[in-house]
Amino acid sequence: MTDPRPMRVFSGVQPTANAHLGNYLGAIRRFVPLQDEGECIFCVVDLHAVTVPQDPKMLAAQTREIAAVYMAAGIDPARSIIFVQSSVSAHAELAWLLNCVARMGWLERMTQFKEKSGENAERSSVGLFAYPVLMAADILAYRATHVPVGEDQKQHLELARDIAARFNKEFKAEDHFPLPAPLIGATAARVMNLQDGTKKMSKSDPAELSRINLADSDDVIVRKMKKARTDAEPLPLDVAGLAGRPEVDNLVGIYAALSDLSKQAVLDEFAGAGFGVFKPRLADLAVSVLAPVREAMQVYLADPAQLDALLRDGSLKADVIARPILQQTREAMGFWS
Repeated sequence: MTDPRPMRVFSGVQPTANAHLGNYLGAIRRFVPLQDEGECIFCVVDLHAVTVPQDPKMLAAQTREIAAVYMAAGIDPARSIIFVQSSVSAHAELAWLLNCVARMGWLERMTQFKEKSGENAERSSVGLFAYPVLMAADILAYRATHVPVGEDQKQHLELARDIAARFNKEFKAEDHFPLPAPLIGATAARVMNLQDGTKKMSKSDPAELSRINLADSDDVIVRKMKKARTDAEPLPLDVAGLAGRPEVDNLVGIYAALSDLSKQAVLDEFAGAGFGVFKPRLADLAVSVLAPVREAMQVYLADPAQLDALLRDGSLKADVIARPILQQTREAMGFWS
């Protein structure tokens, strides 16, 4: 059955250091056109960030950086709600209520916890284990109908749907939470490490050459693209020829995403060319797209008081939506109020 509610989009990005090309192409740039489709709520998810150790002296600065990236990319605080997760207490309170609805078996199946904890699962924080429930609370606190996600987050959204369905059934509140639908763009970019095409581009990788940071200068972007790992063969004729060439596939994918083309369209232009031809063109394209974002970021970050005021305003708007939904959730569960 189609949900009769108006489209309401929710998504968030963690405020860890060095926002990079993968964050921009894989998530933030995709948020911008959604402002024309429905109500949009975009969060800096600092509660998620602290599921792993963070430098307390850096967290606030990193939070401002992600907010600046949102706005520099084209998310308009006059049209969308932009705020910091921890400034709206409904997220944490609803997460606890939903922890009591979710089941251990559901969380134990979450592949990202296994990947992030590795062999040290018993030494990981409880927050890292339970963070998919907090993600569900982020979404359900606003009764969001749609969530833009990459393939690696789709499992968490399925969990949010399971939690919503169980709550609605268990507390006989059939229409309380909508079942949020994924928005997975047909050309959503999954940007990989520039030195190892089998790994995602990551803020935590100690190797600076592995990623392009949104704060990088034009010269640094050109240098990193020049040093990106490839192989000795020329670019293939078609997408099938990218199989078994993860670094080449990654660079073609980045070019495609930056130019809003398909990978095949990129190969139609560069088939048979060597990387001495392709890399400079890719570097020029990256600079042309990222330089305006970097410059706009710098403007926002140069006025932290104004940036903080925009975030406080966003938090007030978010709280106006989430507070009554939380109260209705409490009432459905039978809490005294």
